[in-house]
Amino acid sequence: METNVVDERRQFVRDFASGHWSMTELCERYGVTRPTGYKWVARHRAGGDGGLVARSRAPHTCPHRTGGEVEALVVAARRQYGWGAKKLLKVLRTRHPALAWPTRSTLNALLERHHLLRKNRRRRKWTHPGATALDTQQPNQVWPADFKGQFKTGDGHYCYPLTVTDHFSRALLVCRGLSSVKTTLVRPVFRALFREVGLPDAIRTDNGAPFASTGIHGLSSLNVWWMQLGIVHQRIAPASPQQNGQHERMHRELKRETARPAGGTAKAQQRRFNAFRRRYNDERPQTRGLATAPPPRCGCPPPAPML
Repeated sequence: METNVVDERRQFVRDFASGHWSMTELCERYGVTRPTGYKWVARHRAGGDGGLVARSRAPHTCPHRTGGEVEALVVAARRQYGWGAKKLLKVLRTRHPALAWPTRSTLNALLERHHLLRKNRRRRKWTHPGATALDTQQPNQVWPADFKGQFKTGDGHYCYPLTVTDHFSRALLVCRGLSSVKTTLVRPVFRALFREVGLPDAIRTDNGAPFASTGIHGLSSLNVWWMQLGIVHQRIAPASPQQNGQHERMHRELKRETARPAGGTAKAQQRRFNAFRRRYNDERPQTRGLATAPPPRCGCPPPAPML
């Protein structure tokens, strides 16, 4: 049987008044301490059953509480102008310099207490879709793409190697050293690649710029352009380079053979990239099963005009 707290206290006082049990026995039976038992008996004697109701624990006075005059002025100004706390404080301090005005956060709490504060609805956090299973049966199905970590050339300028491979043939389609990761530099590289070997079914990248952004659903001008061409953009999970492991393995070879040490200039570094691409595609066995034949060339006419 369910009982409320007041009924239990009332029964406790009645049992004690009957004289059949001592305070120690009753406190052990009801699961309270002796000071608590004596407190409820004293409150019942002073106020009857009404004294058994729980009292508010709020302090009777609060020395740093906002005064009633200030609160009334803030509420009136808010209802008249609809301004926020920052502007209200600036105006009210000018009008009433003799009053002690609270901080901005206190003013916001005051407006919220009077239901005068409009809170902006939080935008729902976007959930990463996750990487799809990587299984290709022919060239131009999935192209992994990424930027190899930037490094400085001999003249002190940064080089950002953009690499694109074909997952099925493992051919290195592009290895271009750029001066930054801006879309204006990346888009012409992909445009030339599309014209040379055709459009892939999907391009698989990480979540960094310029492939994705922190905006709605990670959209960027580059991946929107891909989708306009009918290319699916596959994004691996954040901090999961193993989901693009084949491409990352190529990056290790690229760094070892071309960037240690780096070229003296950007042109010299690009010549190293071109030589590495020839060796990687034509000399090293890259096909599945470690066959000794070079990887098949991927190429097909573009299925759709490029925008």
